[in-house]
Amino acid sequence: MPLSAQPLAGGEPYVLVVSLDNARHLSSLLRAVHFQDHATCFATANGLRVTVEDAKCIQANAFIQAEIFQEFAVQEESVTFRINLSVLLDCLTIFGTSSLPGTSTALRMCYRGYGYPLMLFLEEGGVVTVCKINTQEPDELLDFDFCSTNIVNKIILQSEGLREAFAELDMTSEVLQITISPDKPYFRLSTFGNAGSAHLDYPRDSDLMEAFHCNQTQTNR
Repeated sequence: MPLSAQPLAGGEPYVLVVSLDNARHLSSLLRAVHFQDHATCFATANGLRVTVEDAKCIQANAFIQAEIFQEFAVQEESVTFRINLSVLLDCLTIFGTSSLPGTSTALRMCYRGYGYPLMLFLEEGGVVTVCKINTQEPDELLDFDFCSTNIVNKIILQSEGLREAFAELDMTSEVLQITISPDKPYFRLSTFGNAGSAHLDYPRDSDLMEAFHCNQTQTNR
C-alpha cells in the first residue's frame, strides 16, 4: 500500500502531514542550505519553508510549495519547529543517495505538535523504515524583509559564476570589498592580501548578471 494511502497510527491528531513520491528531491534541496546543523521549519497552507542561520548574520531559506507534495495538510494557521538538519538528511537518504532505475524512496512526514518528534515513514521496494527525530523550541529568526522603497541598488547574480569569481580572489585578504556603480567598473570584487590588491570587474551586461539596477555608487566590506 502506498505510504500516502496508509492510515495514521491510532488516528492521532497530526498538525502537519506531507507526502512525496521521491524523498531524494527534498534531500537535494535541503543540502543546498545545510551549512549549519540545525534548521527551523515553518509550514503554512502555502508550503514548507526550511531556514538555516549562522551567527545572526547569514540566512538561507529553502521553500517547497504545497503543490510539489502529493499530500500536504496543515491543521493550524502555521506550524513551526526546530530540528537537527544533519539527522533529517541522514534519515531522508537512509536507503542511499542514489536509486536503481525505476525505483524511488517514498516519504510521508508527520508532526503532532509542540514537544512531539517529527516522524518520517520511508518506503522503497516494499521495505518501510520509520524514523523519529526530536524537535526543539524554534529560535527567533532574523527579519530580512527589506522595504523595497528604500533600495538604492539591486543586482541578481548567477551563483555558479559568483563561486568561480570567489575562487580567483586572494584568500589571504581579511576583507572582501564589493563596489557597485552605475558607471564603470559597475560591479567590482576587491581583496587586499599579502601579494597586494586584486580586483575583479564585471560589466552590467556580463553573463554573470541576471539583473543590474544601480542608482548610485556604493562600496561595502
